[in-house]
Amino acid sequence: MLKQEQLKEIKDLQEICEKEGGFHLKLNDDMLENRSADRQEDFFRYEDGKLVAFLGSYGFGNKVELCGMVHPDYRRRGIFSELLEMGLIEAKKHGASTILLNAPTESQSAKDFLKNIPCTFAVAEYQMKWQVTELSDDPSVTVRPSVSKEDWEAEIQLEISGFGFSEKEAREFQQTISETSSEDRLIIEAEGRIAGKMRVSELNGEAWIYGFAIFPELRGKGIGRRALSRVVKMEHQKGLPIFLEVEAKNAHALRLYESCGFRSYHSQDYYLYQN
Repeated sequence: MLKQEQLKEIKDLQEICEKEGGFHLKLNDDMLENRSADRQEDFFRYEDGKLVAFLGSYGFGNKVELCGMVHPDYRRRGIFSELLEMGLIEAKKHGASTILLNAPTESQSAKDFLKNIPCTFAVAEYQMKWQVTELSDDPSVTVRPSVSKEDWEAEIQLEISGFGFSEKEAREFQQTISETSSEDRLIIEAEGRIAGKMRVSELNGEAWIYGFAIFPELRGKGIGRRALSRVVKMEHQKGLPIFLEVEAKNAHALRLYESCGFRSYHSQDYYLYQN
């Protein structure tokens, strides 16, 4: 568990790097605030008592994403290479079969650094923000908290069908989320049966939607759009700006989000580590 002082140091460094570079770093605030105590996931470098570099490791089943930053005044000194090596060793130690290096699309310094790393471009991801749009309210689709064993099992199956997890990975991920995350786990119902799920994180005055999935046999029926509209309206009534993320290659999801009023404002590039 990171201390509040460490979280503030990370946030302060992030603001400096983003202002200098004109990009947005994806450091997963919710995951940083709910770290597990049984493994090292965060790597720091201090100079004269000041945090000058940080690398965060984020696990999703057998996949690990690594993202970090270096203060502009301390670049080209090999600092980030050292942190990355530590992060890679730790990820491999815990059996990660896929390691993705995350960098803002707009970051030229990240692109220059990655030229010397054995990796290949994998996918781009859009970060989207909701623009106030009139949304329909259809009572045939409901959204409620996940509370039962049946809900738990449905969430696991949706991780498998929606995100390509193996059953073992999905169960481990579900356990981790329930134990360490402050996100609200929600179940989508249509016509009296579980149709899908999503998670909502309310942190730092923002609402983020994650893990949105509908069972394959129920896709294309408008259930996802109606469920998303309902959750967006709930969060909007709380006065929170609403965000989500989607892979650029997922054209269907991108169209769905845009139809509900979401617009892209940043993008992240993911590189598959090859060594």
